[in-house]
Amino acid sequence: MHPDLDERDLELLHGLQIAPRVTWADAARILGTTPATVAARWARLREAGVAWVTAHPGGDYRRVVLALVEVDCLPGARDEVVRAVCADPRAVTVEESTRGRDLLLTVITPDLAGLTTFVLDDLPRMPGLQRQRTHVVSATHRDGSSWRLDALNRSQELAFEAAARATRPVPGVTPPPNAGPLISALAHDGRRTAAELASLTGRNPATVRRQLARLLASGLLSFRCEVAQSVSRWPISSTWLASVAPADQQRTVDAITTLPELRMCLSTTGDSNIAFTVWTRSLADLLRLERLIGEKLPWLTVRDNGINLRTPKRMGWLLTADGRATGEIVPPMTW
Repeated sequence: MHPDLDERDLELLHGLQIAPRVTWADAARILGTTPATVAARWARLREAGVAWVTAHPGGDYRRVVLALVEVDCLPGARDEVVRAVCADPRAVTVEESTRGRDLLLTVITPDLAGLTTFVLDDLPRMPGLQRQRTHVVSATHRDGSSWRLDALNRSQELAFEAAARATRPVPGVTPPPNAGPLISALAHDGRRTAAELASLTGRNPATVRRQLARLLASGLLSFRCEVAQSVSRWPISSTWLASVAPADQQRTVDAITTLPELRMCLSTTGDSNIAFTVWTRSLADLLRLERLIGEKLPWLTVRDNGINLRTPKRMGWLLTADGRATGEIVPPMTW
């Protein structure tokens, strides 16, 4: 176990992965402790950059355009390109990779025209960028908000899932107008209350309570509790680009999404029509997973399997070399 985290820490973080905005009273009841204790524990973890709750536009990703962009840099220009893409709110995640690419960007734009502007106009103008390859996402089967630490028992998981239902999207509800300041504030801290948001935005508390409730019900935002990978017990991250015949795509997705190591699984356009990311405990464990996938999915052709060496930005948050939050955030685009 990493010295920064004990079993109580892991239980709390697992609970927040399920229900990022659960009240401390409910979390304490489920975990058998007091609200003050869990609040203090969370404050310590957040202050250390070990964990944080963020929010970003996307929801179920049906109202935005999502893409993976592979970037190659000119020799000696990687740091310059990393700084540039990290400063761009459209590149929500930036990973430095092995094999076949220098960087892997996760890009979110409001529409295809916005993605076109990013990859054809703005990205090529960045100094030090040599070339890029874009994979437009046609379906999101799993994202990082679904990954779990596996620290709770089943009854605790069910209790947190019940608490999470209080903020589930409601069909037909649209986001409130002028929600940008609320979205930006929640990107910095996805657990902020209506009172805190009212203070930060200078709006009437009663108005903010109504706007927040409507924003949460609209499903526009994705909330997630992130954990620094270096303390997660799964320190190795690997992204695979693969291809399958159209007739095999659904059974491939069904099989891949059963992997407990899975962080992300996407259907994409192009020669590589499946992309997925796994977190494993070691390089040896990654080899075991490669063998398992080869045995269970013989029809899948792996185009590329690269280890993500460093993640300077994850869903808007800038990270240290060991994956801890710096506290600096590039707020997401609001539209």
